[in-house]
Amino acid sequence: MNHEIVLIYARAANGAIGHEGTLPWRLPADLRRFKALTMGKPMIMGRKTFESLPGLLPGRRHIVLTRREPWDSTGAEIAHSVEEALTLARRDNDTGQIAVVGGAAVYDVFRPLAQRIEVTEIHADYPGDAFMKPLGADWKAIARDDHPAEAGFPAYSFVTYHRHDEDTAEGAE
Repeated sequence: MNHEIVLIYARAANGAIGHEGTLPWRLPADLRRFKALTMGKPMIMGRKTFESLPGLLPGRRHIVLTRREPWDSTGAEIAHSVEEALTLARRDNDTGQIAVVGGAAVYDVFRPLAQRIEVTEIHADYPGDAFMKPLGADWKAIARDDHPAEAGFPAYSFVTYHRHDEDTAEGAE
């Protein structure tokens, strides 16, 4: 089975995706979307992302891409290369998808392999120490759901991007 690789992240207007090991904002709708997008799927992440989680997320496999040898990886499957992470994610996976969930360096190595990106675009700047570059011309937004600022939460948009192939005829996607 050919599995679709999907990057999932939230990004502030200034590119921030993390600050001191946490999300720089609080946005419950984004957390609900993340859960819906990852439930039942293998998630590939870096060690720091794994360690930032409140614990193992139920209903999902945690595959950690790391160079570090001994560390407390209880509940996670360990991979030391992109190829090893993908092999683990494909094993016993009948969902057809592999979710890549962070951090920035892991997104960078998987972006050329991804077919789709699910982004929560936060319409405000936040302090950060982990950043994502804007998507280039090879990505096309195929769905967008905009939400205004309210109740102390910033305005945001859920956007689905698909890799745009110059060879693909318009409308054939």
